[in-house]
Amino acid sequence: MMFTPLAIRDVILIQPKQFTDARGWFRETYRLDLWAAHGLSSFVQDNESLSTATGTVRGLHFQKAPMAQAKLIRCVSGAIYDVAVDIRPGSPTFAQHVGVSLDADAGEQLMIPAGFAHGFCTLSPNTLVQYKVSAPYAPACEGGIRWNDPVLGIDWPVTEEQAVLSVSDRQHPSFSEAELA
Repeated sequence: MMFTPLAIRDVILIQPKQFTDARGWFRETYRLDLWAAHGLSSFVQDNESLSTATGTVRGLHFQKAPMAQAKLIRCVSGAIYDVAVDIRPGSPTFAQHVGVSLDADAGEQLMIPAGFAHGFCTLSPNTLVQYKVSAPYAPACEGGIRWNDPVLGIDWPVTEEQAVLSVSDRQHPSFSEAELA
């Protein structure tokens, strides 16, 4: 496995080794000892989401302390544009974001530490995303930020008119209005 820090160094792109033969391929997608050796979180819950339409946007979501979540994101089917926004007050990269494309064929994963808002946009129909989290879901700690807030300047691959959003994601506050802590 290759671990590559991105522009915000705490967000890490993980590229599992793939072993291919006549039957197909095999990838090791998570191994606790490798994560620990890189100082990364272990996980307590697995989640999956299926988005049927291209242009589905989920996020930007986060959980506040004491239930803040680190996330390990991977695309099992289809492709996504995945975004992590630093919401850690006092961080030198506060309010900055990184975005990467993840697709099932390439198998990359994105490790997002606690203290980040997360969201993604589907790039193909019937996209299945799987993610591990370091703390269980806690509704009382849930937070969100408007996905296309101009203050964040995220270059989403979809316009506001094209985006398929849930009612709750449409109602998230702007970055400056969000309760981050």
